[in-house]
Amino acid sequence: MMLKLGFVGLGMMGLPMLENLAGAEGISIRAHDRDPRRLDRLKTHPAWGLTLHAADTLADLADCAVIITMLPNSAITNAVIEGGADGPGLAALLARGATLIDMGSSNPADTLRLAPLLHEAGITLIDAPVSGAVAKAANGTLAIMAGGAAADLERVRPILSCMGAALIHTGAVGSAHAMKALNNYVYAAGLLAASEAMLIAQGMGLDLGVFTQVLNASSGRNVATETKLAQFIVPRTFNGGFALSLMAKDLRTADSLQQLVGVAAPQLSLCTDLWQRALQALPASADNTEIYRYLEAQRDAP
Repeated sequence: MMLKLGFVGLGMMGLPMLENLAGAEGISIRAHDRDPRRLDRLKTHPAWGLTLHAADTLADLADCAVIITMLPNSAITNAVIEGGADGPGLAALLARGATLIDMGSSNPADTLRLAPLLHEAGITLIDAPVSGAVAKAANGTLAIMAGGAAADLERVRPILSCMGAALIHTGAVGSAHAMKALNNYVYAAGLLAASEAMLIAQGMGLDLGVFTQVLNASSGRNVATETKLAQFIVPRTFNGGFALSLMAKDLRTADSLQQLVGVAAPQLSLCTDLWQRALQALPASADNTEIYRYLEAQRDAP
């Protein structure tokens, strides 16, 4: 029997993730996005019209056994789940026994609030954010963190495995969203440090290509130096595939965890503040690698 699955959110990451999932056997998928134009690319997928169909509204997903949301922030995710002025959300629409997998980078505080509400409605919530840019979403090699009961995770493991190469059970519901936010802080701090170092090297007239090689062969190596400098910053294409606005949002989430647990992390606060200032200064479409451009502008400011 075909598993009925709904997928909500066809942005830069969600669309390629869904394309991989649509190639799996035994799954019938209904895809929904509030911008119907985002479904246009799906119409060329081999599964379109067979096991892959459009869902015009959330109500069209009511009989799905599993729902995946891949949305840009908690406010949108909350509205999709809880409903609002536009109509009821998934919590009211789905049948008891359904499973909802939130694969966006939601705020763990919201996840912890939603979990008991969904449980009361007989719906299982799993938080399963991903790590990896658009390229990894496209080739199905994302790292997926998953929070929830072990038995619930095992039930959806075949689904998640269609989209990622590594699946890590992080613990209870909410733990994956917390770890994703903290992971993105560590990444952002590495990108910021690398960008500042590159800017100083540039000012000294050093060869940035050679400096990148030095970093990646030495103790300064991190994922930002390995995947962002030579690829997007040195050639100044600044198109790494992860929006600066999303990076700023993830940093705000990580920063909020300080108060939640009563731990002071001054470097996290500094990093968060700098990214918020960059967000205000750069175009709305800016890539996260353009933090380097922001630092340049600050250097050149009178």
